[in-house]
Amino acid sequence: MRLKLTRPIVFFDIETTGLTIGHDKIVEISLVKVHPDLNRETMTMRINPGIHIPEEASAVHGIYDEDVADKPTFKMVAHKVAQFIEGCDIGGYNSNKFDIPMLAEEFLTAGMTDIDLRKTNCVDVQNIFHKKEQRTLSAAYKFYCGKDLIGAHGAEADTMATADVFFAQVDRYDDLPTDIKSLAEYSAMNKNVDYAGRMVYDEKGEVVFNFGKHKGKGVKFVFLSEPNYYDWMMQGDFSQDTKRILTRLRLEMNKRLQ
Repeated sequence: MRLKLTRPIVFFDIETTGLTIGHDKIVEISLVKVHPDLNRETMTMRINPGIHIPEEASAVHGIYDEDVADKPTFKMVAHKVAQFIEGCDIGGYNSNKFDIPMLAEEFLTAGMTDIDLRKTNCVDVQNIFHKKEQRTLSAAYKFYCGKDLIGAHGAEADTMATADVFFAQVDRYDDLPTDIKSLAEYSAMNKNVDYAGRMVYDEKGEVVFNFGKHKGKGVKFVFLSEPNYYDWMMQGDFSQDTKRILTRLRLEMNKRLQ
């Protein structure tokens, strides 16, 4: 195997009540820890989100309110999840854009503000796949592993498939790096400032908005030209992480103006 693991990497997948970070919640999480000797540990849990699971979400992952009524909330298992991923790199499928921001938001909601997943090498298997082949997870599994993906849209099945696809990718492409840090950089699509990607770094390293009417404009410039925009975002349906970074940037701007 070409891949050089210097510490464990945890692949994970989540099923949720929806796709809005800051509003929706995790209903299932599965984590597969692959050690440098390639031994694996698996932890899969259903989570009571504390809110109704919309029928359209249940139609995708098959999890209904009654299935999680007696399950723990994320706050009750947050320390267990944090302990499982401590000291590890992270991998997932479309994880940089959704799973990691959602997990980070759940940690913040649980009061675990000391966890910063930005300091972790995060390999997005989907981004590697899209750069190489342009397919879905089921197609990726068929392409790289030669098998049909049974149980797609179940957290554990998707997590296992993601791990298998990742190892097959590294073995297949001689031009891919073999260390996790370089693979994390290769699989990154945007230089996100916040987990949700509402702000990104531009080519000059400046923080700019990545959505809405001010897309591409510097955050601090917008705060100066339209002071109420900060208040609008703080009152809006944005993630806690996004709001924390907005506040930090605004404080930095105010200090420079003093």
